[in-house]
Amino acid sequence: MTVNPILVTGGTGNIGTRVVRMLHEADREVRILTRRPHSSSPGTEYVYGDTVRNHGLDEAVAGVDTLIHLAGGARGDDAAADNLVAAARRAEVRHIVLISVTGAERMPIGYFRRKAKAEDIIIGSGLPFSILRAAQLHDFVLPIIRSLSMLRIAPRGLRFEPVDADEVAARLTALALGTPAGRVPDVVGPQVLDCREMVSTYNRVGELRRPIVSMRLWGTIGRAYREGANLAEAGAVRGLRSWEEHLRGTAAVAG
Repeated sequence: MTVNPILVTGGTGNIGTRVVRMLHEADREVRILTRRPHSSSPGTEYVYGDTVRNHGLDEAVAGVDTLIHLAGGARGDDAAADNLVAAARRAEVRHIVLISVTGAERMPIGYFRRKAKAEDIIIGSGLPFSILRAAQLHDFVLPIIRSLSMLRIAPRGLRFEPVDADEVAARLTALALGTPAGRVPDVVGPQVLDCREMVSTYNRVGELRRPIVSMRLWGTIGRAYREGANLAEAGAVRGLRSWEEHLRGTAAVAG
């Protein structure tokens, strides 16, 4: 029996490349939706398209049973979800896997709100789905912490649960290879870390002697962070790789 390819949007990104590798390790063929030309290779087919502009989606989903939607950015996540759902309905896709962000409906930031809207679109689509919310990746938080270290400041009350990209990718892959599970528990890092603590760890690992001055986060967004609106609620799955392990395992620390 021929097994249809799994479509991955955002398949060339940080999480996407990991998911594609893990799908190949599971002997699954992959189709990647991309906005840039690529040459296909054994086990991987590239198709040109754009989820936000609604280009090439019918061709991308043709013959696909499972769609993993990882593409995202500062704008357009809700429009992308709407366009993909319409194409997926026409193609009778049997399983949509969506990555979202922890605190999507609680944080007063456009990016989070658009992620929450994308979730609502998938849930209301009538198509079988799995939605995984993830905390900020180590790789995402790192440039923020590096900049704060250089500035010698740390916003008071700002906390993260940074999570390893491989652990998020493994969970997404497992969901895609399984049956639709609905909204599943968030995946977050092993620790809730205050920003000052993260900067201090960065400095210590890099042997950087830099004093840190705490500063207050003002406004609605500052209040949301202080109240932990970006943190997971009870029941989240905690990963294993810590912030310090990430720093020590990469050439991440630079003066």
